[in-house]
Amino acid sequence: MSTPWSRRSFLHLSGSAALLTTISSTGTAFAAGDAYDTLRATWRATVLGSGFDPAAEPFAGKLALMGSQAAEHRATMAAVTGSLWPDLPLTVSSSITGSYSRLGTMAQAYAQPGTGLTGDPALAAGIKAGLDHLHQQVYNPAKNQFGNWWDFQIGSPQSLLDTCTILYDQLSAAQLANYLAAVDRFVPDSSVAAYTGTSTGANRVDLCRSLALRGILGKNAAKIALARDALSPVFPLVTAGDGFYADGSFVQHTYLSYTGSYGVVLLSGLASLFSLLNGSAWAVTDPRRQIVLDSVEGSFAPFLFNGLMMDAVSGRSTSRGNPRSSPYGFQGGDHGRGHGALAAIAQLGTAASGAEERRWRGLVKGWMQRDYYSPVLTDTDLGVAALARLKAVQDDPAVTALAEPTGHRLFPSMDRAVHRRPGWAASISMASKRMGLYETGNGENLRGWHAGAGMLQWWGNTFANGQYTDAFWPTVDPYRLPGTTVSRKPLADAEGGAWGLPRPDVSWVGGATDGEYASIGQFVRGLSSTLYAKKSWFCLADSIVCLAGSVRGSDGFAAETVVENRNLGASGTQALTVNGAAQSGALGWSATLDGTSWAQIAGHGGYVFPGGATVKALREARTGSWRAINAGGSADPVSRRYLTLWFDHGVDPAGAACSYVLMPGATAQATAARAADTGWVTLLANDNDQQGIRVASLGVTAVNFWFAGTAGALAADGPACVLVREHGDGTATLCVSDPMRARTGLTVTWNRPVASVLSRPATVVSAGTGPALTLVFGDLTGQAGATQRIRVALG
Repeated sequence: MSTPWSRRSFLHLSGSAALLTTISSTGTAFAAGDAYDTLRATWRATVLGSGFDPAAEPFAGKLALMGSQAAEHRATMAAVTGSLWPDLPLTVSSSITGSYSRLGTMAQAYAQPGTGLTGDPALAAGIKAGLDHLHQQVYNPAKNQFGNWWDFQIGSPQSLLDTCTILYDQLSAAQLANYLAAVDRFVPDSSVAAYTGTSTGANRVDLCRSLALRGILGKNAAKIALARDALSPVFPLVTAGDGFYADGSFVQHTYLSYTGSYGVVLLSGLASLFSLLNGSAWAVTDPRRQIVLDSVEGSFAPFLFNGLMMDAVSGRSTSRGNPRSSPYGFQGGDHGRGHGALAAIAQLGTAASGAEERRWRGLVKGWMQRDYYSPVLTDTDLGVAALARLKAVQDDPAVTALAEPTGHRLFPSMDRAVHRRPGWAASISMASKRMGLYETGNGENLRGWHAGAGMLQWWGNTFANGQYTDAFWPTVDPYRLPGTTVSRKPLADAEGGAWGLPRPDVSWVGGATDGEYASIGQFVRGLSSTLYAKKSWFCLADSIVCLAGSVRGSDGFAAETVVENRNLGASGTQALTVNGAAQSGALGWSATLDGTSWAQIAGHGGYVFPGGATVKALREARTGSWRAINAGGSADPVSRRYLTLWFDHGVDPAGAACSYVLMPGATAQATAARAADTGWVTLLANDNDQQGIRVASLGVTAVNFWFAGTAGALAADGPACVLVREHGDGTATLCVSDPMRARTGLTVTWNRPVASVLSRPATVVSAGTGPALTLVFGDLTGQAGATQRIRVALG
């Protein structure tokens, strides 16, 4: 799409709605002034917000800015055939949405206090003239849809209906009837008749919002009932396609992890509709709506950190951003997405139980307090209503801010993992037959090719929270995303095709976790290349042990494993220390560092290379533009500095391997000490058959079995992921999964004396103890890659 408001970004999350009074449940023929008017008033409050002081910040500045923007829109509006504004030709579908969005801003400025245009009759007349012009030109029952379906069915009707709600008393009956007839044309009842195609997940919720508002404004009970009932297919857990999964995954576009983008849109839309209809004859009473409420902590909270929403679950929205040179600047980025999620969670609480709302407000308050990099209440993307809702949480003395959780969460249904430790958090992005390498479409995310090739992103609690926010995506080398193993073969923009089509032909992707530590693996196949590699991550107490093995290729290009690619900002000079020696701080410096035992980037973290390694390093300034990765972005050049560390596997490697330990936040002293402890980690295997480690001090043995075999004290008779933790109380926990989801039987042996099995899932059909533990699993194909946990007493 060609404009910043395209798709999701134009939707400003709005304020919470007051509870409605109970009304008649007949559902038909209500008189004016009762249920419909109550619902309309509630939605108006949702759009405009309530309970805020317009003379206090952040509202005073936001309202004044809104007034200036509305005045600019009014001054530049020129209704002629083919456009309402000269820069938005109505032959482009996104310009229709953009035009309605500008009218919506003008309506807000008219209705909100403190804008300088409050109640201005000339502004109201201009808005109505603009609505009539768009209706006559492009959005009426006689017109046909063109361009992007989303503009006609979601983007334009949402802005139109919100504006009609705000200016309801200003519109004639004929005007309102005309606009509602246009909505009926492009969002007919049939748009929600089947839960398929573009009518699933977040899109379905958006369609229901338009149907509900059309029903409210047109006093049509059947439309409201249809909107409510059409939400129900969104609620149940799914095992394929779009929706929420039992493991907390959220998928949209069939093959893409989208919790942070479409998922937030879905959550926001449901929060608005639950609150709007609560207490009315059309309240959402489907008991399965609890699945959505549970998703706050099961699906969304794991990917929120210090107020940001991780890129791993945000799809092509990572390519949306612009320099904030304009006061109206589109913020976007991981913090912008995170703030939208916070606003949605706060609003959803109004339709949840008291206990849920109290806990969620504590979570939101904690995230707000910790977002030092991009303070939530300064976000230019948030509307007045969302700001009011969030400020109320911040200022409520009864709300206790909750800390970031620690622990590990695997999301095998969308090939994602999140590791959270005291002081930092990390995410791992993978791809398989089930999950796309990346998504491009509508001219967006043109170079996100390798985001699913094992990208490892991490953040500190008090540092590096702008790592991927600060123009990372338009300036980073797209062939060197951190943590990935990739071919340097040149790729075209949008390589592999649009809408989640590039999926590697592999099944072995997944892991096993005890909820604190994890063993994760990915069979990597390159996008449009012959790259082949086995990757493993062992997520531990203060570090992640990373392995790449059996790295191969035959395209005539080099293959690399990227240890790190840190964004140092526009002028960063953070020091790089290798084996205790400071390296050059000059831009353009590069080196091949033989015999590297450890490296540390000041203010970021440390990297240990067990047994020593040859590592390449580069300090550079890179210049790019948002336009280069997203057709709707700014063409202005932007530069950032990077420190990159990587393994060069050479041209057409035939079985290369490497290993390193990532220590987020570690000082040079702590990194050196870990490197000096040469026995801290034992590499059990790192080849095409198995990858595994032993960390005796943590009681951890972990092996990814790509094929049947033995590594250390563990053996498996087929592909499996195994994590063993020995505890100080004489017990141990074994975690096993079938990442390929193909095992109708599996035997795992631990060559360690075991006295008894204390607990086991039903999938374990027999367990032999004695000098060794032998676990025989039955059919695992229906477990969706989930971890099977067994607790034993040691012999």
